[in-house]
Amino acid sequence: MASSIASSFQTSNLRTAFLGERNGLCVSSVPVTRVGFVRKTIECKESRIGKQPIAVPSNVTVMLEGQDIKVKGPLGELSLVYPREVKVERDDSGILKVSKAVETRRANQMHGLFRTLTDNMVVGVSKGFDKKLQMVGVGYRGMLEGNDLVLSLGFSHPVRMTIPDGLKVKVEENTRITVSGYDKSAVGQFAASIRKWRPPEPYKGKGVKYIDEVIRRKEGKAGKKK
Repeated sequence: MASSIASSFQTSNLRTAFLGERNGLCVSSVPVTRVGFVRKTIECKESRIGKQPIAVPSNVTVMLEGQDIKVKGPLGELSLVYPREVKVERDDSGILKVSKAVETRRANQMHGLFRTLTDNMVVGVSKGFDKKLQMVGVGYRGMLEGNDLVLSLGFSHPVRMTIPDGLKVKVEENTRITVSGYDKSAVGQFAASIRKWRPPEPYKGKGVKYIDEVIRRKEGKAGKKK
C-alpha cells in the first residue's frame, strides 16, 4: 500500500514538472544549451606523383600563358588547360613543376593527375607512344587500304576503321598491329576500339588482345574430370 502511494506521488510530481497541472500552473523548463559543431581541418598531403619535377628535352618548346600550356616537339603539338586548383611553373633550368594553388581535397586530387598529363605531353611530342595488338584465330588478319585499317575477324563482312589524324598504324605478318602517335590518349583509345570488335575469349584465347595482355583461361566441359 505504501509503495503504491509513493509511486503515485512520484508520478504526480513528474506530471507537475513536465506536463503541468490543469489549474494553470506554469510548467517548469530546463535550459537547453546551444549545440555546437566542431569544424575539423582536413590536412591534404602533397601528392608523391605531383611533386616530381618534369624534365623538358632540348627539342621541346613549352609555352605558358596563365592556366594554359602548349608543348611543341618534333612529333607534334599538344595543349592543356589547367583548373584553378593547380598551377604550373618553369624554373631557370627549364624544369616544369606542378603545384597546388589552394589547399583543398580537390586540389590534392588534381595535383597528381595534371602532373601526369603534362609529363605525357612532353614525352609524346618528343618520343611518342605506341600500343601493340595481336590477332589470334583462324582467318583473323588485318591490312591497310589507304587511310583505313581493314580487319577480318570472322564476321560476314570485313571491319573497316578510319585511322584518326595524328596516328600511324602498322600491320606486320597480317596479325600484329602497332598503333603509334604523340597523343597517349588518342593512341590508347584507337587501340581499345580495335580490341573491342573481338575481345579475347577465355577458352581458346581467340580474338584481339594486347601483346602484354594476360588472358585468364577457363577449362571447357570436355576437359573436366568425371
